[in-house]
Amino acid sequence: MAAPLISFVDAKKRFGPKIIFDGLTLAFEHGTTTTILGASGSGKSVLLKMLIGLIPADGGQILFDGQEVTRLDADALFAVRRRIAYLFQGAALFDSMTVGENVAYGLREQFHKTMSEEEIGSRVESALSSVGLPGIQAMRPSDLSGGMKKRVGLARTLALEPEVILYDEPTTGLDPINTARINQLILSIKRRLGLTSIVVTHDMGTAFSVSDRIVMLGKNKVLMEGPPDLFRTTPDPYVRDFIDGKAPEVEDVAVLLSSS
Repeated sequence: MAAPLISFVDAKKRFGPKIIFDGLTLAFEHGTTTTILGASGSGKSVLLKMLIGLIPADGGQILFDGQEVTRLDADALFAVRRRIAYLFQGAALFDSMTVGENVAYGLREQFHKTMSEEEIGSRVESALSSVGLPGIQAMRPSDLSGGMKKRVGLARTLALEPEVILYDEPTTGLDPINTARINQLILSIKRRLGLTSIVVTHDMGTAFSVSDRIVMLGKNKVLMEGPPDLFRTTPDPYVRDFIDGKAPEVEDVAVLLSSS
């Protein structure tokens, strides 16, 4: 059996007195889509940033393709980051650039010595076409709807031809139609390219639509993990309330906040 592409082994992280992870152990297999759920402050985005070395772990191991990310020097960490693309929550487009320049930005930063402008232009066109937005290179981010901005951000990610995509709240702020469109793009990208994906979201519709596996974080660890059907039918009251969007009773709020 092949080793997981990504592994967290007894990983620890805290910010001052706030413990985020106290022995997180979690693995991600090649070519799968895993959705990370959890209350605010449970460490969902911290997990993504620890993986790419933006936030250092305080203990344990984080492994990517057999390499221990926590021990890599700057050059080796950069090589890992070239294989992992991060789709930011707000798309993070540069307003001063055209759409084409935004999508090409990462290519020019990483491959300016090895890719010609013609090759970059071709990659940009292909990436925009893959998210259903061909021919909009001359437009500005200010001309785009929220859904289009998300798709341009995804195109910029795909242009880098990564092996792993980290989606940080990919459907936040979108209407149901654009949410469904993004969900379909995530599924299509997995089918066409075989990428490994980690999706952080609060949207249960997205979680159930795109996931091979769902992981619920809370109380500084993994509370539950398994296929979507496990979460659809779970009797666990904490997980059930999260899935159903049920607010805790007033007397339980302090307990919930202290454990999230």
